[in-house]
Amino acid sequence: MSANRRNPFTFVSTDKSEHRRLLTIALPMILSNITNPLLGMVDTAIIGHLNHSYFLAGTAVATMVITQIYWVCGFLRMSATGLSAQARGSGDAAAGARVFYQLLAPALIIGILMILAQSLLVQIASAFADASEQVANVIRDYIGIRVWGAPAALANLMLVGWLVGQQHTRVVMLIQILGNVLNALLSLALAIGLGWGVEGVAAATVVAEYSIFIASVYMVLRKTGWRGVNLSWFRLSVYRQVLDLNRDILLRNLALQLTIAFLTFQGARLGEEVVAVNALLMQFFVITALGLDGIAYGVEALVGESKGARDSGQLHHRVLTGLFWSASLAVAYSLIFVVFDTAIIALLTDLAPLRQLSKDFLPYIWVMPMLAHWCFLMDGVFIGLTRGKAMRNSMLLCTLAVFFPLWWLTSGLGNHALWLAFLGFLLARGVSLGWVYVGLRKRQGLI
Repeated sequence: MSANRRNPFTFVSTDKSEHRRLLTIALPMILSNITNPLLGMVDTAIIGHLNHSYFLAGTAVATMVITQIYWVCGFLRMSATGLSAQARGSGDAAAGARVFYQLLAPALIIGILMILAQSLLVQIASAFADASEQVANVIRDYIGIRVWGAPAALANLMLVGWLVGQQHTRVVMLIQILGNVLNALLSLALAIGLGWGVEGVAAATVVAEYSIFIASVYMVLRKTGWRGVNLSWFRLSVYRQVLDLNRDILLRNLALQLTIAFLTFQGARLGEEVVAVNALLMQFFVITALGLDGIAYGVEALVGESKGARDSGQLHHRVLTGLFWSASLAVAYSLIFVVFDTAIIALLTDLAPLRQLSKDFLPYIWVMPMLAHWCFLMDGVFIGLTRGKAMRNSMLLCTLAVFFPLWWLTSGLGNHALWLAFLGFLLARGVSLGWVYVGLRKRQGLI
């Protein structure tokens, strides 16, 4: 059999060009993902060198509230990737422009609403932290400036998705890295050089967000041939698909956030050391996500392109290619965690009690990548297919019928119950979406 023939039962013999295409999309996104935590470290270091600890406390709380809103609004990126990829596959340049304008509108509207609701955001952040007057003042000052970047920040989520769908991930990587470097340099200049403190860090982030926005919009308009907006694209009959897709993915994101919030707060009820250890262990999940998310981005773009081209055979071939790389990366992560788990923990904390307690939970970290990679992969597949309802239903099912029941049944095990529930939840997400995918393929309903 030729190496270029599609074989549904093997991965190694698939077309090598498909492997190259997937990695060409995935690797720039992995590198781009790595720069974001580094930026957060720079901002934390700058604020951490100010005169009082309440500056860092207030900024951390304010950032968390804003970041959570942006995370929930991740539906903008997901829907943009799938729809943009399908437009590319169909060869319809006008469809690509339509997706851009249809998703730019809700991003800007939500951003403007955040500006109008900044007083409410300050109240929520202050109440959440049970903040002192000094911390509350820092929260007010930071949000009062940072919120003005919300329209650009939310639009940037959509713009990343659109460019990924068009397979321009090198452009995304360059824009993101340059924007993050600009942010870091401006933070140093404004916060330290001009003495603006927390306000300087917030202002630097706003400038960087609008810089990324301008550069990204320029690239999108250039790729679409500078097409203008067509008001007919916003008729309800045309716009309904976008609205329904965004609604379904929003509900999916809220359910996922519920499980992570429960893991955090229930851990806090088990004690200060437990919640601290869980925060350390979740860093392994974050590290894993940096790679698996990159593979998922590639799968989203290629599956969406195949759907747009109405080529179900190619689509399935690309799913298998994604599975090969996702599984390979998961095995590599697990091996690294088995060998270097205690060393990584030592880098994260020098507190002996936390190091000792974390040893009881390291087996969960060893198997986590191999259990979790299925849900990253299948999320990518269904984003490419733009089947938001399936993603919503799977997430709700796994949250309500797997995560919480599994935690309740094992709650006598303390923190072990939380990790058993979380790992079961991750695996169930991949299995449930995989089951739906197999059913769609049998019924020839992928296209």
